[in-house]
This record gives sequence, C-alpha cells and structure tokens, in this order.
Amino acid sequence: MSFDDRATLEKLVIDFTEAFNREDLDEVMSYFADDAIYDEFNGVRHSGKEAIREAFVPQFRGDFGKIRFHAEDMLLDVESGQALISWICTLETADRAGGWRGLDILHFVDGRLTEKHTYAKAKAPMIVKKHDMVEWPVETAVADKVGGQGG
Repeated sequence: MSFDDRATLEKLVIDFTEAFNREDLDEVMSYFADDAIYDEFNGVRHSGKEAIREAFVPQFRGDFGKIRFHAEDMLLDVESGQALISWICTLETADRAGGWRGLDILHFVDGRLTEKHTYAKAKAPMIVKKHDMVEWPVETAVADKVGGQGG
C-alpha cells in the first residue's frame, strides 16, 4: 500500500510511538489491524489484536516502572507503507533506571499497523541504580527528534 505522501506515514509512526510514551494502551491498540502480528525482541510472536493487547498489559500496568521511547532516527518506505524507527528505551523505578537501544520495523496497510517487529541491542535491559547513572535521556517528543528526517 502506498501513502499519499511521506508526511502521512511519518505522522502515523510518530503518533504511534508517542502513544506508548503517554502510557495509553487503548490508543496504541487503535493503530493495530485485527489480524496484526507483534514480534517481541525476545523472539515471542503475538498474533491478533487481543493477543497483542495482552502482551502489552504488564508494560502499561507499570510492572516494569516508567517506560519511555526516546527516538533517534526514522527511515520510511512510503511506497510499501513500511517504517523503521530506532530508539533508546528507558525503564525507571524509584531506585533503579536503565535502558537499551532498539528499533521497530512497522508495516502499515490502509492506515492500520499489520506488523510490528521489535529488535534490541541487549538480551535484557541494563538496569543500574539511579545515583550511578552518568546520563539520562531528556524527555523529548518523538516528532521533535525525528520529525521531518525520515529517510
């Protein structure tokens, strides 16, 4: 599926990512097609909207603390409706914080997310005590970081 323009696909990717940062599970799920698939970075695959929702529940319930995606770059293939967004994912609790680099490959058909493939540069998140952290990413809107850069 091709999009009318690059801006439409870019907006879908940015808005989808920001919904995670707002901790809005219903909004995140509104992007998925009923028969979508989600591949986690650990190799587990979830098929169908309900299975994907269940996979996200612990994250949105706060089981891992505050999770944020700090976008680094975005590549768009407008003709195919595919996008790659790279990010640093941070986890933060009252006394621990950490994160890792990763990316999502997203496939959109008719404006709905049909595939979300997540890859990470870690087997497990690196978690350290907050007071031992040298630097913590500043919260920035996804659009401020990657908007208009899509390659």
